[in-house]
Amino acid sequence: MTVIVEVGGWEHECCGPAIERGDSVTFTCIRHLQPDGRVRLIESHHDLGPSERIQGRVLDIHIVEQAGATRPVLRVLSGAALCGSDPEDAGHLQAPGTGEVAPSDSTDFLITVSTDR
Repeated sequence: MTVIVEVGGWEHECCGPAIERGDSVTFTCIRHLQPDGRVRLIESHHDLGPSERIQGRVLDIHIVEQAGATRPVLRVLSGAALCGSDPEDAGHLQAPGTGEVAPSDSTDFLITVSTDR
């Protein structure tokens, strides 16, 4: 089964690790039921209410741009790199396949995870 986990914003900038395609991951997520019945899984590093644990392997990563448009990226930067405070990471997003720099001001990502559920 595959699920999409929303990662980013202040939560990731504060405490988030780097995430790459193929990584084995465990996310603690807030489960948000939308009015249309769809479920959103939003990663949280803080105790913000009932949570669900998602474990699996990262299949795909997309950055969410303004107006909701998405595009694939090679990895999610760590929160420290996104904020420019990681001396070992220049903080550049990269396009998959080419590794070219993929500039963006967004800190919101959609992570597709293959789970054992």
